[in-house]
Amino acid sequence: MQKLVTNYQINDVLEFKKSHPCGSNKWKVIRCGVDMKLECLGCQRVIIIPRVDLNKKVKKIIREEEK
Repeated sequence: MQKLVTNYQINDVLEFKKSHPCGSNKWKVIRCGVDMKLECLGCQRVIIIPRVDLNKKVKKIIREEEK
């Protein structure tokens, strides 16, 4: 099983496996650390989630320079 790279950077957009109740599944990284602060790109809700839990939810990382 392939392990996902866990070095997230500020302004990265993370695509989750499941969608948020607003319908979007893309989140922008606002703060990095043991806990990650994310902003939903659909409804601008801000959440704080432990990095360990985040690694299980992320499907794809979209880097700032790839846009």
